[in-house]
Amino acid sequence: MNSINNLLPILIRDFPDIKFQSGENFSWSPKERKIIYTTHQSVAEHGVWALLHEVAHASLGHINYHNDFDLLKLETRTWRQAKILGKKYDINIDNEHIQDCLDTYRDWLHSRAKCPKCGVVSLQRNDGLYQCFNCKNTWKVSYQGLNLAKN
Repeated sequence: MNSINNLLPILIRDFPDIKFQSGENFSWSPKERKIIYTTHQSVAEHGVWALLHEVAHASLGHINYHNDFDLLKLETRTWRQAKILGKKYDINIDNEHIQDCLDTYRDWLHSRAKCPKCGVVSLQRNDGLYQCFNCKNTWKVSYQGLNLAKN
């Protein structure tokens, strides 16, 4: 079960309410209830894991998130669910790979939380703005509650 081509027919059978479509990358579209996947050679090694990750988003009912930290929690839950799905299909998702993926979100979150005025890292407020703990500067990041269209 080490290839997408072997796993895909089983997932289609086990998740009949989800559409699977070949594309350029891996993503989950909650609006269309569709998973986009790729079989490009460059992703062959981790493609099965990425596909299970997207199925985990779908099986958990993920639709959107409301702030940056919420996205990180959502991604953590999704990888946990992907590991559970992996066991069902006799696929072991490497923990180091999961941490590498989560690190991209942690790095992204850290860079967005860094005050553009003084460089102190702060937290996002409920209204979507960040406010610096040090200089009280506020800044807005480029989204608020985007749909999960990309992993």
